[in-house]
Amino acid sequence: MKKGKLIVFSGPSGVGKHTILSQVINNQELNLAYSVSMTTRKMRSNEENGVHYFFVSEDEFQKAIENNELIEWAEFVNNKYGTPRAYVEQLRNQGKNVILEIEVVGALQVIQSYKDDGLVSIFLLPPSLDELKNRLVNRNTESESIIQERLAKASNEIDVKDHYQYQIINDDPKQAANELIEVIKHAISQ
Repeated sequence: MKKGKLIVFSGPSGVGKHTILSQVINNQELNLAYSVSMTTRKMRSNEENGVHYFFVSEDEFQKAIENNELIEWAEFVNNKYGTPRAYVEQLRNQGKNVILEIEVVGALQVIQSYKDDGLVSIFLLPPSLDELKNRLVNRNTESESIIQERLAKASNEIDVKDHYQYQIINDDPKQAANELIEVIKHAISQ
């Protein structure tokens, strides 16, 4: 059986990664498996361990880092998030194309580590920073100061887009999802 690809899909907060991926993940032709991350964050009432995240203690996460059991990891809002290496490799060895929807910091770690091992890296861009600001404002989930922080971070993240093999502009979610499907089809045929 042919080993599956590792697909890194990232972009700034609010660009529409989850929206686009939800339109693509069940496409049978792509044989995708969504990677489940490990986190020290507390489980929410609507979440299930092993489905939404692998919920672990701070000590367990630290051991995973020390034992090189994570492909990448980062800290956000006092919680750690990472991608378990054994889980991803098990899926890839089953022939699945594993997709990681992760932050740019983690994505750059994966790009560096996996560049010679079936990696496909895709960056989702907003049409403009103004449009990204509109999307963040329309979410109605963050204060103005948080939105400004996210925009500053987005600007820095967009600066590293050339580290990715493919770039898709999310001007229209349906079109961006179709482009993502075509990019993945092309990449897995290699």
